[in-house]
Amino acid sequence: MTERRPRARVPERALVAAARSHLEAHGYRVWVDPDGHDYFDLVARRGDEVGLIEAKVGDTRTVLQQALRRRVWGDWTAVVVAGARSAERLARGSAAGRAAPVGVWWVDRGVVRVVRAARPWVAGDAPDPYAPLRNRFRHLLDDLESGALPAGLPWDGVVSEVRRASRGRGFSEWRLDEPPAG
Repeated sequence: MTERRPRARVPERALVAAARSHLEAHGYRVWVDPDGHDYFDLVARRGDEVGLIEAKVGDTRTVLQQALRRRVWGDWTAVVVAGARSAERLARGSAAGRAAPVGVWWVDRGVVRVVRAARPWVAGDAPDPYAPLRNRFRHLLDDLESGALPAGLPWDGVVSEVRRASRGRGFSEWRLDEPPAG
């Protein structure tokens, strides 16, 4: 009988590094933990397009919830996890409903594998209830890129604005005026 060895745990920073390389190879400017409080794991920007990526070694339900909460700031969100089975299970379990646009990636020896591509939260010319917040976030990134906002400066106002966007309810309740995903 052969002894089964436990799989080596991949650190979250390895997932973040792989996602950063993947995005940079696709022409994105990438910031890792730009707010200094680990609210955003990765922020990617290419032109006006802003993507947000959440990384998690375990607990895929939590990482999906994080991606959904961050949706007000980016045009799209994705999650990156450590294993193929976790990614496939997450993609299957979130294929319908509000989470369907969330991209699902996993890391294989330092390379990102895309199980499901991230899709924009707002399709075409549909109204975007979060457009003011997304524009505010783009201006923050402009200031960060230009040096007007020092790297690592806490973005306390960004996170508190989420409460106002949901009228204080949190994101367990979806806004009625939010367009359907897809």
